[in-house]
Amino acid sequence: MIDILPVGIGVSNGFSRPRTLEPMRRRTPPPPSPLPQRDGVDPVRVRLPGQGHWATVREHLVERFGAARTGIVDGMFATGGIVGADGRAVAPNTAYAPGMFVWFHRDLPAEEPVPFSLEIVYRDDHLVVADKPHFLATTPRGSHVTETALARLRRELGLPTLSAAHRLDRLTAGLVLFTVRPEERGAYQTLFRDRRVHKVYEAVAPYDPTLALPTTVRSRILKERGTLAAREVPGEPNAVSHVELIEHRPDGLARYLLTPRTGQTHQLRVHMNALGIPILGDPLYPEVTAPVPAGDFRRPLQLLARELEFTDPVTGAAHRLRSGRTLGAWSSYDDWDGGQ
Repeated sequence: MIDILPVGIGVSNGFSRPRTLEPMRRRTPPPPSPLPQRDGVDPVRVRLPGQGHWATVREHLVERFGAARTGIVDGMFATGGIVGADGRAVAPNTAYAPGMFVWFHRDLPAEEPVPFSLEIVYRDDHLVVADKPHFLATTPRGSHVTETALARLRRELGLPTLSAAHRLDRLTAGLVLFTVRPEERGAYQTLFRDRRVHKVYEAVAPYDPTLALPTTVRSRILKERGTLAAREVPGEPNAVSHVELIEHRPDGLARYLLTPRTGQTHQLRVHMNALGIPILGDPLYPEVTAPVPAGDFRRPLQLLARELEFTDPVTGAAHRLRSGRTLGAWSSYDDWDGGQ
């Protein structure tokens, strides 16, 4: 097997899925990338397997990527687009060397621009907290690469080493924390892993006067690879959410305060649906609907990551940060357009 790893945050490389998890073992760190970023996106890094029958680097890449992509591989060799650790172009007849690293930039997909601003809520020498609009992915993945919060911030702030400490769904708006220094990223990620970040969300959903609120929802949520929606299954709860009613209005909608105690995929969306009040604009719950056409930004999911509160693991400073966004369905009684 080939190990394909974009430098920094994981990015699908257009040929096959990168490995996102590796066995916990000590090994020599890879050399730094000889290629700069393009449009805020890292080059793809490939480490050749320790064992194999290939005579040349080209032979291995062609077999790994598949015959249908032979022309793409040969094209990159022809233009000097595949380079080694020294930055020099790798020739197609270069002898296969186990453990060798090569880098290249993949062709980026055409993307529909997300026409909403990405605001900076807080910035210092260690972190950047951004207020993300609906429809903007947090990090490059799949068909969303340059039109992501990470790529935008790298370009706009001139911070090529910027990385995301956690992720927010593409359809959800609100606060996302990014780290400036690679050596400090793990400390901030640990905050989220160990649930030492207090997160508060807001949502707009139907009002049910028979529903006793506030309430805490506990269930076991399973999200299987290849499926769009998560589901609740029997077993020990792994997802806990606290739901409060903020206010409601005569048109049958209400505004809710949501506090997740855990971080399962789609947790708040699943739990709101389980209560019988699915979040407005949700394309997955209670049922999967037809994909929204590219460029249609009219009806975003009415879910907002409103607050982040934590103690900085590097500086010791106490932070309580708040999104300045509003949910469009609450600000307009009629034809809401998202309130980006």
